[in-house]
Amino acid sequence: MKPQRLKLIIILGGAAIGGLMLAAWTQPWFTLIVGESQSVSVSGQVAAPALSALGLASLALAAALSIAGVIVRFALGGVQLLIGVLAAAMSVTALATPVRSSLPAVTAVVGESGLTAVSSLVTSLAVSPWPWVAAGLGIVAAALGVVILITARRWPGPTRRYESAPTIDDSPAASWDALSAGNDPT
Repeated sequence: MKPQRLKLIIILGGAAIGGLMLAAWTQPWFTLIVGESQSVSVSGQVAAPALSALGLASLALAAALSIAGVIVRFALGGVQLLIGVLAAAMSVTALATPVRSSLPAVTAVVGESGLTAVSSLVTSLAVSPWPWVAAGLGIVAAALGVVILITARRWPGPTRRYESAPTIDDSPAASWDALSAGNDPT
């Protein structure tokens, strides 16, 4: 695969992962039945609150990769790997302890606080696919970080348009010297 195409695929992939993390964060993750019939829907905003920050970081990282030099690409690859590990760990933790992850939402509805008290009130729990999607996105984001680290040297470098412009000396002496050298200073 050509380096330019590889760079484009990785940048678009990182942006897509970030956008999908944000989408998963807004969706309902758990539905708990509290007491006999009171239903509490818990979104990713409650179950995994930092997932939005990780999604935004992945989007920003994709944008930074488009103009980064080789050394910065290695650093960004490591950050992408870390974003993926954290997103997967957060999602798996929410899946492993759904009542604990839902505690703020249940407390707001029933007025009881504390894990033991809330756990005794929960009679049923349903898990949507969204925490699994978020965990999968975390794994894919981590894999993308590894791909960035492996391929960072092969990418084409940034263009000159992001470098500072050379300073131009428009003093009369410099114009005269340019004319003497055969260059038209106008």
